[in-house]
Amino acid sequence: MPGLFQKVQQFLKSPQGRKVSDQAKRYASDPRNRQKATDMFKKFGGGGGRKP
Repeated sequence: MPGLFQKVQQFLKSPQGRKVSDQAKRYASDPRNRQKATDMFKKFGGGGGRKP
């Protein structure tokens, strides 16, 4: 039974996976979208609002 990463690799090698990958690269290359992602990581990710 293939693991999760193997399934992801298989998907990314498929035509549909390449299409999704290209869309993600285009989206990530836009500075406004990159800033949105950075803001989301700051809000939900590490370094967040809880103080001891």
